[in-house]
Amino acid sequence: MTVYTPDFSFEAAATQRGYSRIVGVDEVGRGPLAGPVVAAAVWLDPNQIPDGMNDSKKLTAKRREALYDQILAVSDVSIGSCSVEEIDEINILQASLRAMERAVAGLKTQSDYVLVDGNKIPAAFGLSAEAIIKGDARSLSISAASIVAKTWRDRLMVDLAQQYPGYGWEKNAGYGTKLHMDGLAKFGVTPHHRRSFKPIHNML
Repeated sequence: MTVYTPDFSFEAAATQRGYSRIVGVDEVGRGPLAGPVVAAAVWLDPNQIPDGMNDSKKLTAKRREALYDQILAVSDVSIGSCSVEEIDEINILQASLRAMERAVAGLKTQSDYVLVDGNKIPAAFGLSAEAIIKGDARSLSISAASIVAKTWRDRLMVDLAQQYPGYGWEKNAGYGTKLHMDGLAKFGVTPHHRRSFKPIHNML
């Protein structure tokens, strides 16, 4: 198994090809039964890259929170999301791509090259782009985007958990854990549940 450490080589290669504003994009929340899918787009200042960035799944929540603040302080950052209604309407893959498009479109300065985590490039970027498998562990810009997206979405799910207690969203971020499934059995489906997802669909 290859162990990656994110670096700036993809960004540097794009710079050498003549691009000047290279951003990383990642999304989080494709698997949960509840809540939106969230994407972040991040342009890192090459002279102010926070230390210790990695795939958000490899970092503790405390470390992510600290990096989140550092990234926002020195980078151009934009969040894009797709609601539960949109997920149910266009499916989770299309919703993930749309959230990425919104994140890139929301940056203060327009980018000219996008590094995307995964194997699909949203058609509506209208920009030169490159899909990188395991990009959040290989590119610092994508790593930053993964940290921002996950921290932002986790915070949102903590807020929603206060409005809809009993599902454990503050702990499971909307994923189908035992606590979440027990909550569904006991309290039923909320407006924040994805009705197109099988466990919810079957309950309805």
